[in-house]
This record gives sequence, C-alpha cells and structure tokens, in this order.
Amino acid sequence: MQRWPRCYRSYHPLARNEVELNTCKTMPRAKERKQKPKGAAAPVAPILQKFLKTYQKHCTQSRTSMCPAIQRDLKSSIDREQILRKFMLVRAGNCSANTLPVSLEPLLMTIRDESYTMAREICIWGLQLTNPEIARLALFLEQKGHTNCPLTTLEIIDCKMDLWSLGRLGKALQLSSLHFLALDYCKFGNEELERIFSGLESNRRLQGLSMRYCGLGPQSGPRLGSVISHSAICELRLDGNSLQCSGALALLRPIAEYAETQRKDQPTLASAHAGNPPPLPQACRGASSTLSPIEKSSKALTTKRTSQKKSGKGGIRKQVGSLLEAGPWIVTLCLADNSIDGTGKEGERLLELTRTVTCLIKYSTHLREMDLGNNVLGETAAMDILEALRARKTGKLPPLKVTVTPRISSDTFRSIWKLSKKSTRTRKKKKKIKN
Repeated sequence: MQRWPRCYRSYHPLARNEVELNTCKTMPRAKERKQKPKGAAAPVAPILQKFLKTYQKHCTQSRTSMCPAIQRDLKSSIDREQILRKFMLVRAGNCSANTLPVSLEPLLMTIRDESYTMAREICIWGLQLTNPEIARLALFLEQKGHTNCPLTTLEIIDCKMDLWSLGRLGKALQLSSLHFLALDYCKFGNEELERIFSGLESNRRLQGLSMRYCGLGPQSGPRLGSVISHSAICELRLDGNSLQCSGALALLRPIAEYAETQRKDQPTLASAHAGNPPPLPQACRGASSTLSPIEKSSKALTTKRTSQKKSGKGGIRKQVGSLLEAGPWIVTLCLADNSIDGTGKEGERLLELTRTVTCLIKYSTHLREMDLGNNVLGETAAMDILEALRARKTGKLPPLKVTVTPRISSDTFRSIWKLSKKSTRTRKKKKKIKN
C-alpha cells in the first residue's frame, strides 16, 4: 500500500481519505440505540396514574367520595401494567352520616377529560342515582359514532331512579351503541317500565337484556313480546319476576309462531351439527340477495360466538358488531322463578303455555338455552318438554340446554337432563409423576 508523505497528508484528498479510513478501523463503534417499532403501544401505567389523579380531583371538586372499587382496580392495573376496561361503581363499605356519597359524575368527567378510549363496561351497584347523574350518563351514551369511549355494556344493579331519570335513560338507549344492558334488582312500576321499553323497541344494536328481580308481572308479558319482536335482542334474562302463565305466554307466543312458520316452510331443513343454526327458509330471503338480513345477522352472530369459543372468549357481552335485523327470534331465554304453575286462575293457562314452549323447542333453529327452573310445571308439562326435545333431536336441530325444576319424577328429570346440551368444557387430568 502506498504511503503518503507526512506533508501531503494534511491537505491531499486521497491521503485524507486514507487517514479517515484508518481512523474508522481503529476506533470502536458506538452502541446503536434500539428504536421502538412504529405503532408500538404506549405504556399503560402512566395513563392510569394520570386517570387516578384526575378522578381524585373531580371527586374533591364535587364533594363526593372516591369509589373504593375503582381506586382498587386502578392501582391493581397500574401494578400489573394492564388496561382497565371495566369500572365498578359501588358505595363505600363503611357508610356513616359524615361520609361523602359516591357519585357517577366524577367518573364520567374523568373519562371525558383524559380521553380514555379503553373502557368498555360500566357497572353501577346499589346507588341512589340523581337526575344530573343520569343526564350526564345519557349524554355519554348518545355520543354514538364519535364518542371517545364506546361503551358496550351497562349494568345498573339495585339502584333507585325516579320517573324522569328512567325516561331520560330510555331516550338515550335509542341512540346508544350498547350491546348488553342489565337492570337487575331495580323495582319498576308500569309507568317506569314503559319508559324503558320505549327505548328498547326498534333497537338494532342491543343484543342482551337482563331484568332479573325487577317486579315484572303478567301485564309486562305483552310489552316484552313486542320489544323482542321489534328489536335485535336475542339474550333475555328475566329470572325472579312474577310473569306467571299469562305473562310468559304473551312473551313466548310471537317467538314460537315465528319459529314454527320458518320450520314448516322448509321441512327438510337440517343442520350438520357443530351448534350452527341451519339457514333460514327461502321465504325470508330477499329477491336481490341470497340471504335475508335476519339470516345474515344470525349467521354472523353464530360465527362470532364460535370463533370466540375457540379463543376462550364467549357470550354476547363481548361481541361487537354492526346493526342486526329485528325479529322475534331468541338464543338465550331465562324464566326461572317466575311463579309459573298450575294453581289459581293463572294455572288455567298452563296447558296453553306448555304447547307454546314445546313448539319453540321443536322448531326454533336459533334457541340454545332455556331456563325454566323453580317453576312448578308438573309431570304432564315435563313429559311434553321431553317429547319436544326428542323431536328436536330427530329433526337434527342444534342442541338445546333446558333447565326444569327437579320437582318431577326422577326418570323424567334425568331424561330431560340427558337430552339437554352438555358443557363442552372438560377438566384436564393431571399427569401422574412416576417415581
């Protein structure tokens, strides 16, 4: 290699390049900084710490107490660095005259101020909800499409609301993006129920409704049947009410008639198995499409449920989809402990109710679960349900889980239990360690 004289190295280009090359060879390389990949998620802990601080500030300004459950869940999520999607709002455990009340408003204001987009569920337990709280909640629910926090589940359990609050909540339900609504243990009169039902009717987003132990009587049956027929609700939980025979009959009649009509229009309809509902008959299909809107929505709902079972997720509450077609079809029906028996004047309609129930069992391709526990149906009604389950199996319809009271003969109860859908979950056996 040619060596340049020392006098040339200071200014000659080739000599200067050689010096730089030698320098690069001899000097150690600096450590390269690892760059974060584009689109990487921001750390969760600082976001939740700021959320907790803002929530505490709003509670102080509104002279209310911080919810102990929210405070605990936030700290736990910060420690584990996990996203908090469910907010449980409950009253303080040690309540006294000097204790400040827990309010919903500071939580909603914090979600708004922090633009917290990761919340999906708000559960409110045992609070006296005021009109300003319901008004802010209604505005929060009505921000459909452009809200920072698109809620999918709202639970208002054992809470007290006046007539104005229920009316405002009913109007908000018409515009909300909720997929599941629970109003368990909230006592409603006829006028209060009408305010809620008016918001549920024609709702094509809400898929699950739970009104357990709400004091629903026989007069609520026709209104419930109308709501189911004109909405996309396919999971209905009404345990612990007093619908009795007439109320349950008014609720189930349109669903059973629809199922019988669809089944008889195409008697050869059958499903291969795997829990998927067979396609709806040609009568429901539009002229320009191979599938009707109801069939498309039902197929999409079943497909999402199947995919979620494979990934360990299930239930309607976790499904997020577009609009579903309204119609009198249902997937889950819970009517346990509703004073359905053969006594009194209401008992005279037990035979008619049994016919409707068996019709629904034999013909519904959507139904997957029916709970009639803690209702004294009697041996005759139980035998009719058993025959309907056998006819369903012969017709190769999807399996159906039916729960009835054990206050019947052991043979009939055991036969119904055997024909009902069994749980697919099996416990993994521990491997024995060989010594």
